[in-house]
Amino acid sequence: MSVLEVTVGVPIERKMERFGTALQAAMEGGAIMPHFGVGFANMAQFGDVFTPKRWELIKALKAAGPLSIYALAKRLGRHYRNVHKDVSALMEWMVIEKDASGHIYVPWDEIDVRLPLTTAA
Repeated sequence: MSVLEVTVGVPIERKMERFGTALQAAMEGGAIMPHFGVGFANMAQFGDVFTPKRWELIKALKAAGPLSIYALAKRLGRHYRNVHKDVSALMEWMVIEKDASGHIYVPWDEIDVRLPLTTAA
């Protein structure tokens, strides 16, 4: 299963610890579990990217499979320009990808959004 982990408010130090652990394992010849993730400093930044319309777009695209932006806009009943803007933003954050034929798709089986309510001291 492919999972995109989206974190909000996780300090960079914690992310660097994860990287350090993976680097150490690689240097010792150990197995490394792939990790795909993006992080946001706060909920406002997260909300700017993951709007309700974009969640709707992600769900529809995952259900339909690879589509052109035009076909996706028709399926959603939205204007092409707005869907194109949303797709571009989601591609920047690795949520959507484009295949060799130029169709867009969601490569993830799951998007795991994490918002820690406490910070480590």
